[in-house]
Amino acid sequence: MTTPLTALTWLYVPGDRPETVAKALRSGADVVIVDLEDAVAPDRKGYARSATAELLTERHPSPPVHVRVNALGSPFAEADLRALAGLPGLSALRLPKITDPTEVRNVAQRMPDVPLYALLESALGIEHAHAIAVAHPSLRGIALGEADLCADLGVRDDAGLAWPRSRVVVAARAAGLEPPVQSVHPDVRDLEGLAASCARGRALGFLGRTALHPRQLPVIERAFLPSPQEVEQAEEIVKAAAAEGGALALPDGRFVDAAVVAAAQRTLSLASRATA
Repeated sequence: MTTPLTALTWLYVPGDRPETVAKALRSGADVVIVDLEDAVAPDRKGYARSATAELLTERHPSPPVHVRVNALGSPFAEADLRALAGLPGLSALRLPKITDPTEVRNVAQRMPDVPLYALLESALGIEHAHAIAVAHPSLRGIALGEADLCADLGVRDDAGLAWPRSRVVVAARAAGLEPPVQSVHPDVRDLEGLAASCARGRALGFLGRTALHPRQLPVIERAFLPSPQEVEQAEEIVKAAAAEGGALALPDGRFVDAAVVAAAQRTLSLASRATA
């Protein structure tokens, strides 16, 4: 199963807690990400891996299940990839701490039919963002791992992440990938802060967000769905373009060309999930 094009909510859950994974699958998240990496202590890695492999022996109709493996080159990554190879319930792999396109290509050769997502979590990963984004056709998206990135850069607040965030949005677009998904908001009780952060991310070009707790999911979905005013404007643009063809000016003076029409169509496509 591939990831829905309008996926907005991506819920992380520790792979060594099968009961929590089961709850996550019923949470309403568009995508569930079973984590074998940061959320699992070293002495629990083997259990998390075997429990996840057991979960994925059967295909899941919904939602798609992604797995974040351990960092390539770590003592655990090789065992992760061997355990997950060929499992029918695996929808995608998330590859943490990617710094070079060869890492993506190596996994793609081993897992040829599995969609891949690369997480950029260091200065080197950001520098190579576009090369990573075009590394292999199996790569379906790139995103930031902001906690590790902040540590690597010595960043102390959001201002220091403005350029890396824009960089990953531009690299994804240049590679023809879907817009990146925003990194987690670590305070699961701060829903007001989450909403404000989502608004900033959406303004930068992100689409959707990873979450650490189900209570964050409704906030994320509301933040990234277009407003009624945005839907009305998009409908006006699409209708005018269909009637006139080519570039045109709307009655209020706004200039509309093919790129603006395409953006309006994306807005309407995203809005349709609210009524689906």
